[in-house]
Amino acid sequence: ARVDFEFLGNTTGEPYTVQTNVYVNGVGNREQRLNLWFDPSKDFHSYSILWNQRQVVFLVDETPVRVHSNLEHKGIPFPKDQPMGVYSSIWNADDWATQGGRVKTDWSHAPFVASYKGFEINGCECPATAAVAENTQRCSSNGQKRYWWDEPVMSELSVHQSHQLIWVRANHMVYDYCTDTARFPVAPVECQHHQHKTTHN
Repeated sequence: ARVDFEFLGNTTGEPYTVQTNVYVNGVGNREQRLNLWFDPSKDFHSYSILWNQRQVVFLVDETPVRVHSNLEHKGIPFPKDQPMGVYSSIWNADDWATQGGRVKTDWSHAPFVASYKGFEINGCECPATAAVAENTQRCSSNGQKRYWWDEPVMSELSVHQSHQLIWVRANHMVYDYCTDTARFPVAPVECQHHQHKTTHN
């Protein structure tokens, strides 16, 4: 399983594009892209992922920009059984990333550096030597132990968050695999589900 934030670059004066993707059982092809409403190279911003048994939520400065819901009841795999790690890298994707590969990397600006601060992980530690079932049991909220990300209030977006997500999708989303009929003549099953319902304030 893998969940990605990918910064695809820009040309001077244009918005920066961020792509999100969700891989389950080694299969991705779930790309969404949005133009950020700020210049991410000018200052630090928060990029967060809330990942629990019900949903994966991508957030930028606490604003949700994508929700990937658990639809296992529809036969769609959801990333929840494997231990996860966190990785960051810079790579040359100028054959496809910026404007579909039309804008190439300007190597005169190298070396390229990414800097991080305030890095934080809240999660359940999964020893690599433990069996999947053992880790699943250890990391599930039960009578003895409760994890804040598994609380009922975290299983759906709040009304305010839902409104934020609608704003992002309406004003900043520039690509959604769910509406790409060239790639997917029949919409993927998860795209036929209304993912933005709310149950709490």
